[in-house]
Amino acid sequence: MLLVLAVLSFSSCKENVNDTSAKDANPIGLELEKLPKRVVVNAKATAILKDWTAYNAFNTSFDGLYNVENMEDLDLVLEDLIEKQKELAESDYPLEFNISQVKSRQKVVQTFILKTSATIEYRTDPTEPAIEMIMAYNALRNQFNVIVNNTFDVNLIIDE
Repeated sequence: MLLVLAVLSFSSCKENVNDTSAKDANPIGLELEKLPKRVVVNAKATAILKDWTAYNAFNTSFDGLYNVENMEDLDLVLEDLIEKQKELAESDYPLEFNISQVKSRQKVVQTFILKTSATIEYRTDPTEPAIEMIMAYNALRNQFNVIVNNTFDVNLIIDE
């Protein structure tokens, strides 16, 4: 009886070792290679954005997303992004970017940051929400490019 109990204990310990090695092989559920690259902001927009400290802090926080190694790191990066996004929303926008097109895209980015953060809390795969979050962030950055490249003068229509 003692021999059977020892064999069962040994075999159950062996299965646990295999389970932990499978978890160690993929310590984070986020697949970094699937994350899209960030959109480049053109020179005109960069000149305006360089003085907007809240945006620069928010932008720097996004760099950490591409360097996470485990779920705890991802959780810390997302918490930092949430804080930086709140500071960005409360900050003084540059005159050129103090429009609803920028603010609405910022709200969308906030939504996807919170969605990605929720995947960590519920222990689900964060890859798809992270991709959506970066795509929303790219839409915000692309909007900066659109605004500075827009040469349409509204006053021409209003005058006629």
